[in-house]
Amino acid sequence: MREIRFNAFDMNCVSHIQHGLWTHPRDQSNRYTELAYWTDYAKRLEAGLFDGIFLADVVGVYDVYGESPDAALRGAVQVPVNDPMLLVPAMAAVTKHLSFGVTANLTYEQPFLFARRMSTLDHLTGGRIGWNIVTGYLDSAAKAIGLDAQMAHDDRYDLADEYMDVIYKLLEGSWDDDAVVFDRAAGVYADPAKVRKISHEGRQYRLDAMHLSAPSPQRTPVLYQAGSSTRGRAFAATHAECVFVNGQKMESVRDLVDDIRARALAGGRTADDLKVFVGATIITGRTEKEAQEKFEDYRSHASSEAALVHASASLGIDFARYDLDEPIQTGKSDAIVSNVEAMTRSAGPQWTKRKLLDQMILGSRQMPMVGSAEQIADRLQEWMEKADVDGFNLSRTVVPECFDDVIELVIPILQERGVYKTGYREGTLREKLFGAPRLPARHVGGRYRTGNRD
Repeated sequence: MREIRFNAFDMNCVSHIQHGLWTHPRDQSNRYTELAYWTDYAKRLEAGLFDGIFLADVVGVYDVYGESPDAALRGAVQVPVNDPMLLVPAMAAVTKHLSFGVTANLTYEQPFLFARRMSTLDHLTGGRIGWNIVTGYLDSAAKAIGLDAQMAHDDRYDLADEYMDVIYKLLEGSWDDDAVVFDRAAGVYADPAKVRKISHEGRQYRLDAMHLSAPSPQRTPVLYQAGSSTRGRAFAATHAECVFVNGQKMESVRDLVDDIRARALAGGRTADDLKVFVGATIITGRTEKEAQEKFEDYRSHASSEAALVHASASLGIDFARYDLDEPIQTGKSDAIVSNVEAMTRSAGPQWTKRKLLDQMILGSRQMPMVGSAEQIADRLQEWMEKADVDGFNLSRTVVPECFDDVIELVIPILQERGVYKTGYREGTLREKLFGAPRLPARHVGGRYRTGNRD
């Protein structure tokens, strides 16, 4: 029976996905600037045998709604937001097994410096780092670095393919595994014959340099990717080891998962090369009544305006311009194309702001699972079976109690059923997920490793 995996899904900010819940009197997300908040968080998750914490990020502000950032600032809609990577070493220092998936936008990161940052984190965590590869969707982010607007959706993926080519060359091909000899007697730390410059001449990037970091435990971090558009699926099938999907209906998610797995197989990978995580929000209690009461309590703090601010940015549509029942004109968008497609599937081609708000009962489009711990366990197992997913990225609601409830109430039931671990496996994140510390040779990145290069 397949083991269920959990990542806590969060962000280095006050309000992440379930908007407005930071106003709840028991919520502690306003402490996001305190290092102790994050180290306590990490210890709590590891004690509960979570696989990891998955940190989202954006590098722009949500200013599509009303053509202004004002509503985002009022509702703390992922602003202010701090760098997720700086949290990782502190959380790693107080844990042994918890993994860290960090989001980084490759559109605005130079690959040479980014590769060093990933190697550094992989060293400092003992091989527990993963990278969520994103290409961005905010014009505000493009303008922040001097561009007039972001690149077109599919062009961003073309850039990403070349970016990954450079990253693999640096992380996998620059240093041999035995380049570091650390010979005190001879006064030789690294063998120059086993370190080489990387040369790259491409459409977007030029490089002639050796990687600055010695080989880390995983070399390449575990690769996450969350694109579900047609172009995003092709990218995921080529590069991703862990795919993050969202969806309200198991059938739709299963179709998406089947497509990505089929594309991966067609590219020479195996079925075991991919782990799929679906986004989920859990509200639970010892009884169904207790869970429903908690849900209604949370719901009273949700913000419709903040939810629309986020949706406007991710869908590329200014909802402030529409009345409640006015048909929404989607048109072509360079935001998150898969979100527009998903919304059209769920609400129909003539969807309205009212239909959208009807799905945002906790301040986001992610419908929560509400029920007793037994009911939640049943629902999670049903998702595993019917949607062919490997685990869940659990979005926070009121922290820390939302994760405490899962740890205290749901995980013991899953353990009794034999579908959740009772202890951590040893090794790096990739070893825990796939049984080997490095990318397999059949992965496009593994082909750049010494001895595997063309």
